[in-house]
Amino acid sequence: MTKHAAVVLGLGMILTLGTGSFAQQATQDQDKETDPLVLQKLEWFQDQKFGLMMHWGPYSQWGVVESWSICSEDVPWCRRSIPDYVEYKRRYEALPKTFNPVKFDPAAWARAAKAAGMRYVVHTTKHHDGFSMFDTKQTDYRITGPDVPFAKDPRANIVKEIFEAFRREGFGIGAYFSKPDWHSPDYWAPEWATPDRHVNYDTDKYPERWKKFKAFTYAQIEELMTGYGRVDILWLDGGWVQPYPAIPAAYKSLIRQPYNQDIDMPRIAAMARGHQPGLIVVDRAVGGRYENYRTPEQEIPEKPLPYVWETCMTMGGSWSYVPNDKYKPAGKLIHLLVDIVSKGGNFLLNIGPDSQGELPAESLRRLAEIGAWMKTNGEAIYKTRPIAPYKEAKTCFTRLADGTMFAIYLADEDEARPPASLMIQSLKPKPGMRVEMLGVKGSLLWEAVGKGVLIHLPSSAVKNPPCKYAWAFKISALP
Repeated sequence: MTKHAAVVLGLGMILTLGTGSFAQQATQDQDKETDPLVLQKLEWFQDQKFGLMMHWGPYSQWGVVESWSICSEDVPWCRRSIPDYVEYKRRYEALPKTFNPVKFDPAAWARAAKAAGMRYVVHTTKHHDGFSMFDTKQTDYRITGPDVPFAKDPRANIVKEIFEAFRREGFGIGAYFSKPDWHSPDYWAPEWATPDRHVNYDTDKYPERWKKFKAFTYAQIEELMTGYGRVDILWLDGGWVQPYPAIPAAYKSLIRQPYNQDIDMPRIAAMARGHQPGLIVVDRAVGGRYENYRTPEQEIPEKPLPYVWETCMTMGGSWSYVPNDKYKPAGKLIHLLVDIVSKGGNFLLNIGPDSQGELPAESLRRLAEIGAWMKTNGEAIYKTRPIAPYKEAKTCFTRLADGTMFAIYLADEDEARPPASLMIQSLKPKPGMRVEMLGVKGSLLWEAVGKGVLIHLPSSAVKNPPCKYAWAFKISALP
């Protein structure tokens, strides 16, 4: 994990509980990352704060959950529309034959994401079902396959088109890749039943077969690392694919037979970084040297974490496209972003494009609203780190490396205007302190009240606030 030099505020003001995890990135892992290029890239990553994730594939035609409906585990996300599993799986695997997203326009996606204030993208190059959204040479089950109608389109190599479009807009590039591959006969062997998400044969009994799967996985990742330009993040999903003794208890409970799934991450990481120096590797839910940052899913930690992290969360109710999905309100999404950033994390917000290759109109409206807020308040988000107490009542805190602090007041759902004054108990006033409201010209009046500070807003800012949903205050020393 990355390390930071201690930062001294030295601006005539302090927060009474001191600084957060910016100065110290502790971890329980014994083998921390030491590659200076990776550590540098992790610092870059923590500066970006806001990213776009997209789950997209032939399954978008049905508007069903990605991949999971062909897994026969008895869990809600594995439900199917017909009871005959064999027939359902046959139809699902035939979806590429009708996948023709003629409205695919990655440049429009990138422009919308950039306008929303997003700084990096993580796209699904291959999900668990094994369908590759790139021009892999390892299988015909790919977007450029001979029976895929979109293969004739000049934009057929979808991953390449997406990466290039977002890179032109200055985005960091992340490649999501599923380690398990349920289409591969060397992971789900057709000779035997597939009772769960895991490999369905004894890898110790059939080592040559597992060796073939390892070679297949290695070759696909190498293709992504060599034919698609600069890649900043290799985002590996399917944490159950790891050496068996280390598999977490949550995964072991789903295993009917404890087969070893050592994919040889040291070799994969060495190869990937040989092609992409400084590459961040995120081997999700595995821990150790090849999980450079953690990825809490659909949740936000209660407090800052002692390592680099990113919350991945859906804008709607599903990772992949679902007709009439219900999207979180823009105000809620902005509050989530502020909460995550104030605790030292990044926010990776997922949207599922539809079967034609378009982002749903409602999701674009949400991005536009977030972008309007970020245009005013991005200074309080980008390149910041947490500072204790992180949150006081409805106000969250962030800070820059030079000690400049931001207090971000989160409005209630029915609160269209900021309060006339804002009390911050944990801010200790000192001579020379300057308080500004982002989006409002000039400095604000403030006064010491007890051990804290009472900030007074001008009536013009209360009557005509610079933005909706949350208001940010910049606290620094006079120049």
